[in-house]
Amino acid sequence: MFKKEKIKDLHYSVTGFLTADEVQSAADEVLKKFGETAKMPGFRTGHVPLSVLRQKYNASAYGEAIDKLMNSDLEKYATDKKIRLAGSPKADLSKWEIGKDVEYTLEFDILPTLPEIDLEKITLTKKVTKLDESEVTKAVENLRRARSVAEKQPENYKAQNGDTAVIDFTGYIGDKAFEGGAAKMHHLVLGSGSFIPGFEDQIIGHKAGDKFDVNVKFPKDYHATDLAGKDARFAIELHEVRKHVLPELNDDFAKEIGRESVKDLQEHIRNILNEQYEEAAKQEMRNELLDVLADKVKLDLPESLVEQELQMAKNEHEHHHEHCDGKCGGDCKFDEKKERKDAERRVKLGLILAEWGTANKVEVTRDDLQQAIWAEAARYPDPKQVFEFYNKNQNALTMLRGMLFERKALDTMLTHVKTKEKSVKPEELFQQAKAK
Repeated sequence: MFKKEKIKDLHYSVTGFLTADEVQSAADEVLKKFGETAKMPGFRTGHVPLSVLRQKYNASAYGEAIDKLMNSDLEKYATDKKIRLAGSPKADLSKWEIGKDVEYTLEFDILPTLPEIDLEKITLTKKVTKLDESEVTKAVENLRRARSVAEKQPENYKAQNGDTAVIDFTGYIGDKAFEGGAAKMHHLVLGSGSFIPGFEDQIIGHKAGDKFDVNVKFPKDYHATDLAGKDARFAIELHEVRKHVLPELNDDFAKEIGRESVKDLQEHIRNILNEQYEEAAKQEMRNELLDVLADKVKLDLPESLVEQELQMAKNEHEHHHEHCDGKCGGDCKFDEKKERKDAERRVKLGLILAEWGTANKVEVTRDDLQQAIWAEAARYPDPKQVFEFYNKNQNALTMLRGMLFERKALDTMLTHVKTKEKSVKPEELFQQAKAK
Protein backbone atom coordinates (compact mmCIF):
# COMPACT_ATOMS: atom_id res chain seq x y z
CA MET A 1 0.00 0.00 0.00
CA PHE A 2 1.13 3.59 -0.47
CA LYS A 3 3.35 5.03 2.22
CA LYS A 4 2.72 8.70 1.35
CA GLU A 5 -0.20 10.59 -0.09
CA LYS A 6 -0.78 14.23 -0.95
CA ILE A 7 -4.33 15.34 -1.71
CA LYS A 8 -5.44 18.71 -2.99
CA ASP A 9 -9.09 18.95 -4.01
CA LEU A 10 -9.49 16.31 -6.75
CA HIS A 11 -5.75 15.91 -7.39
CA TYR A 12 -3.88 13.04 -5.73
CA SER A 13 -0.16 12.30 -5.50
CA VAL A 14 0.72 8.95 -3.86
CA THR A 15 4.06 7.25 -3.30
CA GLY A 16 4.46 3.49 -3.21
CA PHE A 17 7.27 1.01 -2.57
CA LEU A 18 8.09 -2.34 -4.23
CA THR A 19 10.90 -4.63 -3.15
CA ALA A 20 13.33 -5.98 -5.72
CA ASP A 21 12.19 -9.52 -4.87
CA GLU A 22 8.49 -8.89 -5.55
CA VAL A 23 9.35 -7.09 -8.79
CA GLN A 24 11.50 -10.05 -9.91
CA SER A 25 8.75 -12.49 -8.89
CA ALA A 26 6.20 -10.54 -10.94
CA ALA A 27 8.67 -10.33 -13.85
CA ASP A 28 9.16 -14.10 -13.69
CA GLU A 29 5.39 -14.56 -14.05
CA VAL A 30 5.50 -12.37 -17.17
CA LEU A 31 8.43 -14.39 -18.53
CA LYS A 32 6.71 -17.72 -17.83
CA LYS A 33 3.62 -16.57 -19.72
CA PHE A 34 5.80 -15.41 -22.61
CA GLY A 35 7.77 -18.67 -22.48
CA GLU A 36 4.65 -20.72 -23.23
CA THR A 37 4.89 -19.66 -26.89
CA ALA A 38 8.50 -18.37 -27.13
CA LYS A 39 10.71 -19.78 -29.90
CA MET A 40 14.47 -19.84 -29.37
CA PRO A 41 17.24 -21.81 -31.15
CA GLY A 42 18.08 -25.05 -29.34
CA PHE A 43 14.82 -25.27 -27.41
CA ARG A 44 11.38 -26.63 -28.17
CA THR A 45 8.49 -24.14 -28.22
CA GLY A 46 7.24 -23.63 -24.67
CA HIS A 47 10.30 -25.31 -23.09
CA VAL A 48 12.76 -22.40 -22.86
CA PRO A 49 14.23 -22.35 -19.30
CA LEU A 50 13.35 -19.37 -17.13
CA SER A 51 17.06 -18.60 -16.62
CA VAL A 52 17.51 -18.23 -20.40
CA LEU A 53 14.42 -16.04 -20.70
CA ARG A 54 15.75 -13.83 -17.89
CA GLN A 55 19.06 -13.31 -19.69
CA LYS A 56 17.33 -12.12 -22.87
CA TYR A 57 14.04 -10.52 -21.79
CA ASN A 58 14.34 -9.59 -18.09
CA ALA A 59 14.59 -5.84 -18.68
CA SER A 60 11.39 -5.64 -20.74
CA ALA A 61 9.59 -7.98 -18.33
CA TYR A 62 10.43 -5.60 -15.46
CA GLY A 63 8.42 -2.81 -17.12
CA GLU A 64 5.29 -4.92 -17.50
CA ALA A 65 5.69 -6.36 -13.99
CA ILE A 66 6.01 -2.93 -12.35
CA ASP A 67 2.96 -1.66 -14.27
CA LYS A 68 0.90 -4.60 -12.98
CA LEU A 69 2.07 -4.12 -9.38
CA MET A 70 1.43 -0.36 -9.45
CA ASN A 71 -2.02 -0.85 -10.96
CA SER A 72 -2.84 -3.48 -8.35
CA ASP A 73 -1.84 -1.10 -5.54
CA LEU A 74 -3.84 1.71 -7.13
CA GLU A 75 -6.97 -0.43 -7.53
CA LYS A 76 -6.85 -1.43 -3.85
CA TYR A 77 -6.27 2.19 -2.84
CA ALA A 78 -9.20 3.46 -4.96
CA THR A 79 -11.47 0.75 -3.54
CA ASP A 80 -10.52 1.53 0.05
CA LYS A 81 -10.91 5.28 -0.48
CA LYS A 82 -14.10 4.84 -2.53
CA ILE A 83 -12.77 7.09 -5.29
CA ARG A 84 -12.86 6.82 -9.08
CA LEU A 85 -10.03 7.97 -11.31
CA ALA A 86 -10.74 10.62 -13.93
CA GLY A 87 -8.09 9.18 -16.25
CA SER A 88 -4.84 7.26 -16.42
CA PRO A 89 -2.29 8.17 -13.71
CA LYS A 90 1.13 9.64 -14.46
CA ALA A 91 3.91 7.45 -13.05
CA ASP A 92 7.35 8.62 -11.94
CA LEU A 93 10.11 5.99 -11.48
CA SER A 94 13.01 8.29 -12.32
CA LYS A 95 15.22 7.08 -9.44
CA TRP A 96 14.74 3.35 -10.05
CA GLU A 97 17.55 1.02 -11.20
CA ILE A 98 17.06 -2.51 -12.51
CA GLY A 99 17.48 -5.12 -9.78
CA LYS A 100 16.84 -2.70 -6.92
CA ASP A 101 13.84 -1.75 -4.81
CA VAL A 102 11.34 0.55 -6.51
CA GLU A 103 9.96 3.78 -5.13
CA TYR A 104 7.38 5.30 -7.42
CA THR A 105 4.91 8.18 -7.46
CA LEU A 106 1.50 8.22 -9.14
CA GLU A 107 -0.37 11.44 -9.88
CA PHE A 108 -4.01 11.43 -10.91
CA ASP A 109 -7.31 13.26 -10.67
CA ILE A 110 -10.47 11.69 -9.33
CA LEU A 111 -14.07 12.17 -10.41
CA PRO A 112 -16.16 14.49 -8.24
CA THR A 113 -19.28 13.39 -6.39
CA LEU A 114 -22.36 14.74 -8.13
CA PRO A 115 -24.61 16.71 -5.76
CA GLU A 116 -28.30 15.90 -5.70
CA ILE A 117 -30.17 17.66 -8.50
CA ASP A 118 -33.83 18.37 -7.83
CA LEU A 119 -35.13 18.47 -11.41
CA GLU A 120 -38.72 19.04 -10.28
CA LYS A 121 -37.71 22.52 -9.13
CA ILE A 122 -36.60 23.43 -12.66
CA THR A 123 -39.12 25.01 -15.04
CA LEU A 124 -38.33 25.13 -18.76
CA THR A 125 -40.09 26.89 -21.62
CA LYS A 126 -41.65 24.62 -24.22
CA LYS A 127 -42.18 26.53 -27.45
CA VAL A 128 -45.20 25.38 -29.40
CA THR A 129 -46.25 26.38 -32.88
CA LYS A 130 -49.32 25.81 -35.02
CA LEU A 131 -48.87 24.20 -38.41
CA ASP A 132 -49.76 26.58 -41.24
CA GLU A 133 -51.31 24.79 -44.21
CA SER A 134 -49.20 27.00 -46.49
CA GLU A 135 -46.17 25.01 -45.25
CA VAL A 136 -47.80 21.79 -46.47
CA THR A 137 -48.51 23.40 -49.84
CA LYS A 138 -44.92 24.66 -50.05
CA ALA A 139 -43.54 21.19 -49.27
CA VAL A 140 -45.74 19.62 -51.96
CA GLU A 141 -44.57 22.23 -54.48
CA ASN A 142 -40.95 21.47 -53.59
CA LEU A 143 -41.62 17.80 -54.34
CA ARG A 144 -43.12 18.74 -57.68
CA ARG A 145 -40.12 20.97 -58.48
CA ALA A 146 -37.73 18.16 -57.60
CA ARG A 147 -39.46 16.01 -60.23
CA SER A 148 -39.85 18.74 -62.80
CA VAL A 149 -38.59 18.41 -66.38
CA ALA A 150 -36.44 21.24 -67.77
CA GLU A 151 -37.73 21.81 -71.31
CA LYS A 152 -35.72 23.81 -73.82
CA GLN A 153 -37.55 27.01 -74.85
CA PRO A 154 -37.72 28.75 -78.27
CA GLU A 155 -34.99 31.31 -79.08
CA ASN A 156 -37.36 34.25 -78.60
CA TYR A 157 -38.18 33.15 -75.03
CA LYS A 158 -36.84 35.49 -72.34
CA ALA A 159 -35.26 33.90 -69.29
CA GLN A 160 -37.33 34.17 -66.10
CA ASN A 161 -36.68 33.58 -62.43
CA GLY A 162 -36.68 29.81 -61.78
CA ASP A 163 -35.51 28.89 -65.30
CA THR A 164 -32.23 27.15 -66.03
CA ALA A 165 -29.79 29.15 -68.17
CA VAL A 166 -27.08 27.25 -70.04
CA ILE A 167 -24.17 29.71 -70.27
CA ASP A 168 -20.49 30.22 -71.02
CA PHE A 169 -18.87 32.83 -68.82
CA THR A 170 -15.46 34.41 -68.25
CA GLY A 171 -14.75 36.69 -65.31
CA TYR A 172 -12.47 39.75 -65.43
CA ILE A 173 -10.99 42.10 -62.85
CA GLY A 174 -10.24 45.13 -64.98
CA ASP A 175 -9.04 43.71 -68.30
CA LYS A 176 -7.49 40.56 -66.82
CA ALA A 177 -9.34 37.24 -66.59
CA PHE A 178 -9.00 35.76 -63.12
CA GLU A 179 -8.32 32.13 -62.24
CA GLY A 180 -11.38 29.96 -61.60
CA GLY A 181 -13.74 32.53 -63.12
CA ALA A 182 -14.66 30.73 -66.35
CA ALA A 183 -16.87 27.82 -67.42
CA LYS A 184 -18.50 26.35 -70.54
CA MET A 185 -22.12 25.16 -70.82
CA HIS A 186 -22.79 25.81 -67.17
CA HIS A 187 -26.36 25.09 -66.03
CA LEU A 188 -27.45 27.89 -63.71
CA VAL A 189 -30.87 27.94 -62.01
CA LEU A 190 -31.87 31.60 -61.95
CA GLY A 191 -32.92 32.72 -58.49
CA SER A 192 -31.04 29.89 -56.75
CA GLY A 193 -28.51 32.28 -55.23
CA SER A 194 -25.66 29.93 -56.15
CA PHE A 195 -23.66 32.76 -57.74
CA ILE A 196 -22.58 36.05 -56.13
CA PRO A 197 -25.37 38.63 -55.55
CA GLY A 198 -26.60 40.37 -58.70
CA PHE A 199 -25.20 37.83 -61.17
CA GLU A 200 -28.35 35.80 -61.79
CA ASP A 201 -30.63 38.86 -61.82
CA GLN A 202 -28.78 40.28 -64.87
CA ILE A 203 -29.38 37.13 -66.93
CA ILE A 204 -33.17 37.35 -66.47
CA GLY A 205 -34.76 38.88 -69.58
CA HIS A 206 -32.11 37.66 -72.03
CA LYS A 207 -32.71 35.16 -74.83
CA ALA A 208 -30.75 32.20 -76.26
CA GLY A 209 -27.92 33.47 -78.46
CA ASP A 210 -27.43 36.72 -76.50
CA LYS A 211 -23.91 37.81 -75.64
CA PHE A 212 -23.65 40.38 -72.86
CA ASP A 213 -21.76 41.48 -69.75
CA VAL A 214 -22.74 41.03 -66.12
CA ASN A 215 -21.20 43.54 -63.70
CA VAL A 216 -21.01 42.58 -60.02
CA LYS A 217 -19.04 43.28 -56.86
CA PHE A 218 -17.58 40.42 -54.85
CA PRO A 219 -18.66 40.43 -51.17
CA LYS A 220 -16.08 41.73 -48.70
CA ASP A 221 -16.10 38.39 -46.88
CA TYR A 222 -15.66 36.34 -50.10
CA HIS A 223 -13.62 33.17 -49.46
CA ALA A 224 -11.02 34.07 -52.14
CA THR A 225 -9.28 37.00 -50.47
CA ASP A 226 -7.74 38.22 -53.76
CA LEU A 227 -11.28 38.81 -55.11
CA ALA A 228 -13.06 39.98 -51.94
CA GLY A 229 -14.62 43.43 -52.30
CA LYS A 230 -13.52 43.88 -55.94
CA ASP A 231 -15.61 44.92 -58.96
CA ALA A 232 -15.82 42.25 -61.64
CA ARG A 233 -17.15 41.87 -65.18
CA PHE A 234 -18.38 38.57 -66.58
CA ALA A 235 -18.64 38.05 -70.34
CA ILE A 236 -21.72 35.87 -70.87
CA GLU A 237 -22.94 33.81 -73.81
CA LEU A 238 -26.43 32.40 -73.29
CA HIS A 239 -26.81 29.16 -75.26
CA GLU A 240 -30.31 28.09 -74.21
CA VAL A 241 -33.04 28.61 -71.63
CA ARG A 242 -34.90 25.72 -70.05
CA LYS A 243 -38.23 26.14 -68.30
CA HIS A 244 -39.09 23.75 -65.50
CA VAL A 245 -42.41 22.02 -66.16
CA LEU A 246 -43.91 20.60 -62.99
CA PRO A 247 -45.81 17.28 -62.96
CA GLU A 248 -49.55 17.50 -62.38
CA LEU A 249 -50.58 17.16 -58.75
CA ASN A 250 -52.74 14.03 -58.71
CA ASP A 251 -52.88 10.59 -57.14
CA ASP A 252 -50.48 9.18 -59.75
CA PHE A 253 -47.87 11.74 -58.68
CA ALA A 254 -48.42 10.82 -55.02
CA LYS A 255 -47.95 7.12 -55.82
CA GLU A 256 -44.62 7.88 -57.54
CA ILE A 257 -43.24 9.00 -54.20
CA GLY A 258 -44.73 6.19 -52.17
CA ARG A 259 -48.10 7.55 -50.99
CA GLU A 260 -51.59 6.30 -51.92
CA SER A 261 -53.15 9.65 -52.85
CA VAL A 262 -52.68 13.43 -52.72
CA LYS A 263 -54.63 13.48 -49.46
CA ASP A 264 -52.34 10.77 -48.02
CA LEU A 265 -49.26 12.70 -49.20
CA GLN A 266 -50.46 15.91 -47.56
CA GLU A 267 -51.20 14.12 -44.28
CA HIS A 268 -47.77 12.50 -44.39
CA ILE A 269 -46.16 15.92 -44.82
CA ARG A 270 -48.22 17.33 -41.93
CA ASN A 271 -46.94 14.56 -39.68
CA ILE A 272 -43.33 15.17 -40.72
CA LEU A 273 -43.62 18.93 -40.14
CA ASN A 274 -45.23 18.44 -36.74
CA GLU A 275 -42.43 16.03 -35.79
CA GLN A 276 -39.89 18.63 -36.90
CA TYR A 277 -41.62 21.30 -34.79
CA GLU A 278 -41.65 18.95 -31.80
CA GLU A 279 -37.97 18.09 -32.20
CA ALA A 280 -36.98 21.75 -32.62
CA ALA A 281 -38.94 22.64 -29.45
CA LYS A 282 -37.31 19.74 -27.60
CA GLN A 283 -33.86 20.85 -28.72
CA GLU A 284 -34.61 24.30 -27.31
CA MET A 285 -35.52 22.68 -23.99
CA ARG A 286 -32.33 20.59 -24.05
CA ASN A 287 -30.26 23.73 -24.56
CA GLU A 288 -32.12 25.56 -21.81
CA LEU A 289 -31.65 22.66 -19.39
CA LEU A 290 -27.92 22.49 -20.17
CA ASP A 291 -27.66 26.22 -19.40
CA VAL A 292 -29.43 25.70 -16.07
CA LEU A 293 -27.21 22.74 -15.13
CA ALA A 294 -24.03 24.59 -16.10
CA ASP A 295 -25.09 27.62 -14.07
CA LYS A 296 -26.73 26.08 -10.99
CA VAL A 297 -24.90 22.82 -10.25
CA LYS A 298 -21.75 23.34 -8.20
CA LEU A 299 -19.10 20.80 -9.14
CA ASP A 300 -15.32 20.66 -8.76
CA LEU A 301 -13.65 19.72 -12.04
CA PRO A 302 -10.65 17.42 -12.58
CA GLU A 303 -7.99 19.71 -14.07
CA SER A 304 -6.64 16.88 -16.24
CA LEU A 305 -10.01 16.56 -18.01
CA VAL A 306 -10.21 20.32 -18.54
CA GLU A 307 -6.67 20.37 -19.97
CA GLN A 308 -7.50 17.44 -22.23
CA GLU A 309 -10.64 19.19 -23.54
CA LEU A 310 -8.72 22.45 -23.99
CA GLN A 311 -5.97 20.69 -25.96
CA MET A 312 -8.58 19.13 -28.27
CA ALA A 313 -10.05 22.60 -28.90
CA LYS A 314 -6.56 23.96 -29.58
CA ASN A 315 -5.78 21.16 -32.03
CA GLU A 316 -9.07 21.71 -33.84
CA HIS A 317 -8.40 25.46 -34.02
CA GLU A 318 -4.91 24.91 -35.45
CA HIS A 319 -6.24 22.43 -38.00
CA HIS A 320 -8.99 24.84 -39.06
CA HIS A 321 -6.54 27.73 -39.46
CA GLU A 322 -3.49 25.88 -40.80
CA HIS A 323 -3.80 27.64 -44.19
CA CYS A 324 -4.83 31.00 -42.75
CA ASP A 325 -1.41 32.71 -43.12
CA GLY A 326 -2.57 35.59 -40.96
CA LYS A 327 -5.38 36.56 -43.34
CA CYS A 328 -8.25 35.57 -41.03
CA GLY A 329 -8.01 38.59 -38.76
CA GLY A 330 -8.59 38.02 -35.04
CA ASP A 331 -10.06 34.57 -35.70
CA CYS A 332 -6.56 33.18 -36.22
CA LYS A 333 -5.65 33.71 -32.57
CA PHE A 334 -6.61 31.03 -30.06
CA ASP A 335 -8.47 32.75 -27.23
CA GLU A 336 -7.11 30.75 -24.28
CA LYS A 337 -9.34 32.42 -21.68
CA LYS A 338 -12.58 31.94 -23.61
CA GLU A 339 -11.71 28.42 -24.76
CA ARG A 340 -10.81 27.36 -21.21
CA LYS A 341 -14.19 28.58 -19.99
CA ASP A 342 -15.91 26.64 -22.78
CA ALA A 343 -13.82 23.55 -21.99
CA GLU A 344 -14.79 23.75 -18.31
CA ARG A 345 -18.46 23.96 -19.31
CA ARG A 346 -18.19 20.90 -21.58
CA VAL A 347 -16.37 18.88 -18.92
CA LYS A 348 -18.88 19.91 -16.26
CA LEU A 349 -21.92 19.01 -18.36
CA GLY A 350 -20.30 15.76 -19.50
CA LEU A 351 -19.70 14.72 -15.89
CA ILE A 352 -23.21 15.70 -14.82
CA LEU A 353 -24.86 13.73 -17.62
CA ALA A 354 -22.55 10.72 -17.14
CA GLU A 355 -23.04 10.58 -13.38
CA TRP A 356 -26.77 11.27 -13.41
CA GLY A 357 -27.35 8.89 -16.31
CA THR A 358 -25.45 6.07 -14.63
CA ALA A 359 -27.23 6.64 -11.31
CA ASN A 360 -30.61 6.57 -13.09
CA LYS A 361 -29.81 3.44 -15.15
CA VAL A 362 -29.75 5.13 -18.57
CA GLU A 363 -28.54 2.63 -21.18
CA VAL A 364 -27.56 2.79 -24.84
CA THR A 365 -28.93 -0.33 -26.50
CA ARG A 366 -27.71 -2.09 -29.61
CA ASP A 367 -30.80 -0.77 -31.42
CA ASP A 368 -29.91 2.80 -30.38
CA LEU A 369 -26.47 2.42 -31.93
CA GLN A 370 -27.79 0.83 -35.11
CA GLN A 371 -30.42 3.52 -35.59
CA ALA A 372 -27.82 6.27 -35.10
CA ILE A 373 -25.46 4.68 -37.62
CA TRP A 374 -28.31 4.19 -40.12
CA ALA A 375 -29.33 7.85 -39.69
CA GLU A 376 -25.77 9.01 -40.35
CA ALA A 377 -25.33 6.64 -43.29
CA ALA A 378 -28.48 8.01 -44.93
CA ARG A 379 -26.73 11.39 -45.29
CA TYR A 380 -24.00 10.00 -47.55
CA PRO A 381 -24.06 8.90 -51.22
CA ASP A 382 -22.43 5.58 -50.28
CA PRO A 383 -23.88 4.41 -46.92
CA LYS A 384 -21.68 1.30 -47.00
CA GLN A 385 -18.61 3.43 -46.21
CA VAL A 386 -20.22 4.63 -42.96
CA PHE A 387 -20.98 1.08 -41.81
CA GLU A 388 -17.44 -0.05 -42.66
CA PHE A 389 -15.99 2.94 -40.79
CA TYR A 390 -17.77 2.03 -37.54
CA ASN A 391 -17.03 -1.68 -37.95
CA LYS A 392 -13.30 -0.96 -38.21
CA ASN A 393 -13.06 1.96 -35.78
CA GLN A 394 -13.97 1.02 -32.22
CA ASN A 395 -12.92 4.43 -30.90
CA ALA A 396 -15.47 6.12 -33.16
CA LEU A 397 -18.12 3.64 -32.01
CA THR A 398 -17.26 4.38 -28.38
CA MET A 399 -17.55 8.13 -29.02
CA LEU A 400 -20.92 7.62 -30.72
CA ARG A 401 -22.12 5.53 -27.77
CA GLY A 402 -21.02 8.32 -25.41
CA MET A 403 -22.91 10.95 -27.40
CA LEU A 404 -26.05 8.82 -27.42
CA PHE A 405 -25.72 8.19 -23.69
CA GLU A 406 -25.54 11.93 -22.96
CA ARG A 407 -28.55 12.60 -25.22
CA LYS A 408 -30.61 9.86 -23.55
CA ALA A 409 -29.61 11.10 -20.09
CA LEU A 410 -30.63 14.65 -21.03
CA ASP A 411 -33.95 13.51 -22.51
CA THR A 412 -34.63 11.43 -19.39
CA MET A 413 -33.95 14.52 -17.28
CA LEU A 414 -36.52 16.43 -19.35
CA THR A 415 -39.21 14.00 -18.21
CA HIS A 416 -38.69 15.19 -14.61
CA VAL A 417 -38.72 18.98 -15.08
CA LYS A 418 -41.73 21.28 -15.16
CA THR A 419 -42.66 23.10 -18.37
CA LYS A 420 -44.53 26.21 -19.38
CA GLU A 421 -45.74 26.61 -22.96
CA LYS A 422 -45.07 29.62 -25.15
CA SER A 423 -46.63 30.06 -28.60
CA VAL A 424 -44.19 31.07 -31.33
CA LYS A 425 -44.13 31.23 -35.12
CA PRO A 426 -42.48 28.28 -36.92
CA GLU A 427 -39.70 30.44 -38.36
CA GLU A 428 -38.83 31.74 -34.88
CA LEU A 429 -38.56 28.21 -33.54
CA PHE A 430 -36.23 27.05 -36.30
CA GLN A 431 -34.11 30.21 -36.28
CA GLN A 432 -33.46 29.80 -32.57
CA ALA A 433 -32.71 26.08 -32.91
CA LYS A 434 -30.27 26.86 -35.76
CA ALA A 435 -28.58 29.63 -33.77
CA LYS A 436 -27.77 27.16 -30.99
